[in-house]
Amino acid sequence: MTMEYSRLKWACRRGMLELDVMLERYVNYRYRSATPEVQAKFDDLLSYPDQQLFDWLVKREPADSAVQNIIDDVINNAKIHC
Repeated sequence: MTMEYSRLKWACRRGMLELDVMLERYVNYRYRSATPEVQAKFDDLLSYPDQQLFDWLVKREPADSAVQNIIDDVINNAKIHC
């Protein structure tokens, strides 16, 4: 089940400005139009530690195969809405 929108926006507020920007932009521009499956993957992505998310989103480390598609979606969305 996907998170309530206001709770989701709050969950995107992290300890790193870069993460805040990328995750909040995804929620603002992509989340609502995504399929329920993609929304659920994004919700799950938010359970990872900040440093792990940062490393994946800046491609410092390869993402786990389970989250690679949603990581790519967040990165592509950030490029479009920068």
